[in-house]
Amino acid sequence: MKVAAIQMVSAIAREANLARAHDLLAQAAAAGAELAVLPEYFCMMGARDTDKLGLRETAGAGTVQGFLADAAREFGLWIVGGTLPIESNDAEHVFNSSLCYSPDGQCVARYDKIHLFYFDNGTERYDERRVIAPGSTPVVFDLPSRDGHRWRVGMSVCYDLRFPELYRALAKQGADLLLVPSAFTRTTGAAHWEVLLRARAIENLAWVVAPAQGGTHQNGRHTWGQSMVVDPWGTVVAQQALEEGVVLFDIDAGQTGRMRAQLPVLSHCVL
Repeated sequence: MKVAAIQMVSAIAREANLARAHDLLAQAAAAGAELAVLPEYFCMMGARDTDKLGLRETAGAGTVQGFLADAAREFGLWIVGGTLPIESNDAEHVFNSSLCYSPDGQCVARYDKIHLFYFDNGTERYDERRVIAPGSTPVVFDLPSRDGHRWRVGMSVCYDLRFPELYRALAKQGADLLLVPSAFTRTTGAAHWEVLLRARAIENLAWVVAPAQGGTHQNGRHTWGQSMVVDPWGTVVAQQALEEGVVLFDIDAGQTGRMRAQLPVLSHCVL
């Protein structure tokens, strides 16, 4: 199955970001992708954290959800819409939600980011807890590919990557493909991004598709980029450094099976 990890440098204006996402999804479809994954915050990188509150959507309705459904139908793609703000029970917070749409435009899975980013090195400070409510449930969905394999796809977002127990929970639910739409900072990404992605692939002998924000944004934020696909042995098989683009690779379910037969770590878990 050909997958596309879409890298963006999202701006403040939602409509401009959706236009760029549409063009990149069109490129992915033209290249033969079956699954395209957009990065975290693909629809907006606001001037301030609280901008997310103004663009929140009700689950099942809204501009961004409509865009994703329409694009899935238009291109005949499975699309995972990075993240978008979905209303929570608290007026001061939203969920940072990743939604999957099937080629008929149906939303088949929703994952609310569980682990919320906090970083303060005295120069940079981020605290997602200010406006984001944490999710609580790991999510896996089925994706039947054109070659007849039924992929079990585990969902995650950005900072989740630092918590291997989440990915082991996904693997225990049968996940053989792990998605990590992200917006790593330049500081943390340079130090940790690739090694964490490769570790999650190796630990679970699963494919990892990790689209990212990558560049200097209109709001002044600097994101690391390096969108990539990692195979179950931990090898980076496709990658783009910075700026927007489409990272494509044909992932092979047979490789996952062979690796897991040769090194059956998932059957050796004792905890």
